[in-house]
Amino acid sequence: MATHDNSDSKSITNEKLDAVHVENGVAEQHDICTPEEVQGRYPLLRDLNRDQMASLNKKVLRKLDWRLMPTITIMFLLNYLDRINVSNARLAGLQEDLNMSDTVWNAGISTFYVGYLVGQLPGNLWLAKANPSWFLPSMMLAWSAATISMPAMTSGVGFCICRFFIGLTEAPFFPGITLMTSSWYTKEENPMRMAIWHAGNTISNIISGFLAAAILENMDGIANLHSWQWFFLIEGAASILVALIAFFLLPNWPTNTRWLSEQESEMAQYRVVLSNGGHDEGVGGTWDGLKAAALDPFTWLFCGMHFSLINAQSFKDFFPSIMKTFGFSKLNTYLVQAPPYAIAYLTACLCAYSSGRFGESCYHIIVPIVASAVGCITLISTLNVPARYIGAILLVSGTYNGLNLQLSWETNLVPSPRSKKAALIAIANCVSQTSHWFSPYFFPTSQEPYYRLGGGLILFGCVCTVLLCFAIKWRVMKLNKVLDEQEGWTEHSGNEKGWRFMS
Repeated sequence: MATHDNSDSKSITNEKLDAVHVENGVAEQHDICTPEEVQGRYPLLRDLNRDQMASLNKKVLRKLDWRLMPTITIMFLLNYLDRINVSNARLAGLQEDLNMSDTVWNAGISTFYVGYLVGQLPGNLWLAKANPSWFLPSMMLAWSAATISMPAMTSGVGFCICRFFIGLTEAPFFPGITLMTSSWYTKEENPMRMAIWHAGNTISNIISGFLAAAILENMDGIANLHSWQWFFLIEGAASILVALIAFFLLPNWPTNTRWLSEQESEMAQYRVVLSNGGHDEGVGGTWDGLKAAALDPFTWLFCGMHFSLINAQSFKDFFPSIMKTFGFSKLNTYLVQAPPYAIAYLTACLCAYSSGRFGESCYHIIVPIVASAVGCITLISTLNVPARYIGAILLVSGTYNGLNLQLSWETNLVPSPRSKKAALIAIANCVSQTSHWFSPYFFPTSQEPYYRLGGGLILFGCVCTVLLCFAIKWRVMKLNKVLDEQEGWTEHSGNEKGWRFMS
């Protein structure tokens, strides 16, 4: 990490928490910052007593939870629904109607992630300086327009083109809402809030099964359209409606949200500054943020972890096809996809609450990932349906838990400036999405019913995730030890303990 130890640079920019500047064994002093000192920075908060501060904090948190959380959860649900709907549309005849081979189909799935990768970094860096209340809904309108065009496809080439543009326009959304959440909530609140909107991912899988059962089984031939064409028309129309509503509901940043009073705005800033050890998140220069992220070892460790988790989750685009091998009817195949994701949502909320409550991320990721590995081994080693279904539940639950907590962990460890945090999130997501260029080829229909080639990729992702968790925890312990030495803090020293990295 780059180190800047002079008063001029400190007055110009909050490039980073001083505590994290550790390079070649040299660390900068991170002053202990009390809540009273941070409160004194804000004119409208200075004279409030402890009870008034607590009451105002609850009021701001309640506003956020009732406006931000439901909006981005529904937006993310529809964002992710598109990816699962493609898999269900395949079961309804999309691949056959467009005369696509398995190779062309997999090329279309991979092309989505080419567009996704291209739009990822510039989109998130742009968002760091833009207002989310117009940027994110605009992106949603763009991908909805592309989705609603999919019924017009007549060939595999059209499929690939549509998927590319949908990936390109969806690219800034996932890292964007990750950045927004970390910029509004404290490090204790982050894991649970990310679990809430990340539930859009799991809920979309539940809804997709029921939608598939309702639409794909009953609407074929209406208005001379295939059922899969109706699938995309209905999905695209719903996304457009939600995007229009989001223009009015989403906040911008703590400093410029129109539906917060001036005092509430100061409280929103106070909450995050205190959580960041007394440092304002700031914005920072776009290129400075990108450079700082590229030089931070945490960026590349989280790149590796995110890449590994996406590999462990590579089954998701093929989950309907995997469930088909259980021998259920087409209708039941749609329906039995729902319970694993419902259980995944419940366990994700429990793990996120525990992680925030105890300030621990490493083992909260490792334990679910080990459970996923057990589930994967079960799926690729037996044809016993009850055992395989339990394996599917473990596989889905563990990987979604791991991904959710990884997102909150990376933003807690690199909390400022916003441009750097945006770059880290985008870089990690970019690198992770490259797995989609090759992972579809690990799940050809010739691998049914075991899909052992894909199972090997999933297990590889699980093992790498565990190793990288330990690597990040080791680095966190190393940095925290430096901070302990700087402050002269020990368990029995009697000194006040300052800000620390979350392990």
